[in-house]
Amino acid sequence: MPTSHPLTVDLYELTMADSYLRRGRNEPAVFDLFVRPPVPGRRFLVAAGVEVALDYLERLRFGEEDLAYLRSLGVFSEAFLDYLAGFRFTGEVWAVREGELVFPGEPILYVRAPRIEAQIVETYLLNVVNFHTLIASKAARVRLAAGFDASVVDFSPRRDHGPEAALGVAYASYLAGLDGTSNVEAGRLLGLPVVGTMAHAYVMSFPSELEAFRAFAADHPAPVLLIDTYDTLEGARRALEVARELRAEGRTLAGVRIDSGDLPTLTRRVRRIFDEAGFPEVKILISGDLDEYRVQAFLAAGGVADGYGVGTRLGTSYDLPALGGVYKLVEDAAGPQLKKSPGKRTWPGRKQVWRRWGEDAVRDVLGLADEEAAGEPLLAPRMREGRRLAAPEPLAAARERVRGWLARLPEDLRVIAADPKPDYPVEVSSGLAALVRRLERARH
Repeated sequence: MPTSHPLTVDLYELTMADSYLRRGRNEPAVFDLFVRPPVPGRRFLVAAGVEVALDYLERLRFGEEDLAYLRSLGVFSEAFLDYLAGFRFTGEVWAVREGELVFPGEPILYVRAPRIEAQIVETYLLNVVNFHTLIASKAARVRLAAGFDASVVDFSPRRDHGPEAALGVAYASYLAGLDGTSNVEAGRLLGLPVVGTMAHAYVMSFPSELEAFRAFAADHPAPVLLIDTYDTLEGARRALEVARELRAEGRTLAGVRIDSGDLPTLTRRVRRIFDEAGFPEVKILISGDLDEYRVQAFLAAGGVADGYGVGTRLGTSYDLPALGGVYKLVEDAAGPQLKKSPGKRTWPGRKQVWRRWGEDAVRDVLGLADEEAAGEPLLAPRMREGRRLAAPEPLAAARERVRGWLARLPEDLRVIAADPKPDYPVEVSSGLAALVRRLERARH
């Protein structure tokens, strides 16, 4: 995935950085990246994009064309452009693991670096972490709704917000537990399983539905037939005819897909058609503007399916199109910093999150980095002096971790509703609370 975009930065990051340089204010500073609470309809988040962010920080350089464009704007000093010519990130990053369960208000990562370096990277870090976390969190909810035995595939590229977004959706949804993507480029670049069936246009390109089914089955080793172009039940009977012909050849019809209509009723009737004919191995897949809410409603209405293709509502996170992820100064040479803006307060200082799993609960404590608390610390050093401390974790390992904690997620966090009660299990340590009180007294 693309990782070096030096001008993917808001202009004010650069104008502030120029001013910092002129005024000798490039001392170390700490910035937290976190999602502001509350987040409507989300009881938890799946942190994603951390590995992309670290790759960006390692590679970030300003080339001659970048500098020429900045010079053409006529707003930057030559001293600042000279500084950018030799720029590289030299700071440290502490972050949660890719695919970690997080809650709003908890740092997903923090950057400690010379102020200019930390400031310039804000826009890109927010872009990749906000988007990947948004999609991974949505995909995890789809996985919970569908259950762990069903196949769930990303069908979103045609509606995603650009080709690069489609790659991000494929990656983040696979990390969060989906089984593959229809996006062939994601398969090539990211090594993800690619999945596809057929379109209505294919069926309509033949004189009859049966001829289309026979042609597709003859040309593909594991055919899945789309049966709702004309009449779904008649399509199922024609697919059954093809299944019989394939069995006589020692082959198998892998499945049928339904993309429209009364899906709960149709899937039950189609299932009966194949089962009564002795073809229980034929899978039923459904698609058509699905997401966690619609999968949940489908199952509640008695629908039966072996797999789901989720597209538009996944790739655009239809019910929640953006996360309120922010990147805020929390410490510099003057000490911990507290932002007091109404509704936008921050927790000061370098922090840590400790997690305790119980049999039916998860509890997090947000505290200062030098405090001690019971539980597993989630933030760990990932980068020092601008270099990763370890190679990126294999995607398969991160994916398995997500599956593990989804399986043990407490029931109150599994709720799939548009606006569940946002009682996130995050406690604030006594040390952090005391620091806030002290800063409130000192700053006004």
